[in-house]
This record gives sequence, C-alpha cells and structure tokens, in this order.
Amino acid sequence: MRTGQIAPDFRLPDHQGRVRSLSELLDNGPVVLFFYPAASSPICNAEACHFRDLGRSFDALGAQRVGISTDTTDKQSHFALQRSFDYPLLADSDCAVAEQFGVRRGGWLMKRRRRQEIKRGRSHAVKRGYIRRLLSVKRTTFVIDRNRVVRLVVTSERAHVHADKSLDYLRFLA
Repeated sequence: MRTGQIAPDFRLPDHQGRVRSLSELLDNGPVVLFFYPAASSPICNAEACHFRDLGRSFDALGAQRVGISTDTTDKQSHFALQRSFDYPLLADSDCAVAEQFGVRRGGWLMKRRRRQEIKRGRSHAVKRGYIRRLLSVKRTTFVIDRNRVVRLVVTSERAHVHADKSLDYLRFLA
C-alpha cells in the first residue's frame, strides 16, 4: 500500500470482541492505523504506549489511533488491559488484512525455515511460535483520510517514529 492508494475496507474483531470495519472507523475522522508484530513484545509495547501517551494530541486533530497485529483477540485484550489503551487493538490472526496492506512478512523466510527443518530431520510443520509472530508483519503505520485514501506511510523499527511522524503530518494538514 502506497501513498495515494485507496485503503481496502476490512472487518476485524477488536480487543473487546467487537467487530470493527475501516469504513466505520473513518466515519469519525482520519485513522492512524499501525501494524505491529506482537503484543507485549518490548518494541511493540513501547510503540503502542507512545500512541497512547499522545492520545490528546491525536484527538485534538480529530484523528483516531488503531493498532493491528496478528495476535488473537485474547492476547490483544490482555495487552490492552495491561497497558490501559484507550484505542482499539484489532486481531488479524490470519494475516488477511496485513496481506491486503502489503505488510505481511515471512513468505520466503517461512519457506526457508521449513526447508531447514526438513533437512534437520524434522518433517513436522513448524508451529507458530514467538519468532514467527515477530516476523509476521512489518512495523508500518498508515494515515488514512475519510475517503480511504492513504496519505502517509511510515516504516521503521524504531518505536517512537510512527506516532511522531503521523502526528507531525496531521499537524501539517491542519
């Protein structure tokens, strides 16, 4: 997904089990949608908490923050409760939305790992573990306007960059 493209609409459960769609979220203003690899991991924790801590600034600009990862709803719920997040965390456990947004990671890497497991005499499928979850999506943030147009794409593994750049862009527009 690149700047200027139309973001695909989707429907995913949030950390409270409520199904949310992008079009519904956009009814209240622009959405800052950030993909993160794994709930409760150190960098993802820092990133999500930074979005939480800048909540008033986003609210003042009429923008909503929405986190999304490939974790289950239960894991998202625990993460949200643990860190007192005031925005929805969406569960994309089958990576379908990550695929639509072009942030899914691991196709070639997972095939390579599978071949290595077979060479080592382990013919069973590699279970989805911590490392695979960390590699499932690229840490990416999209600022999406009310018309579903992607206005900004931020890619970085540094935790604070995503919220700061998104906020700077929204301030520039205001």
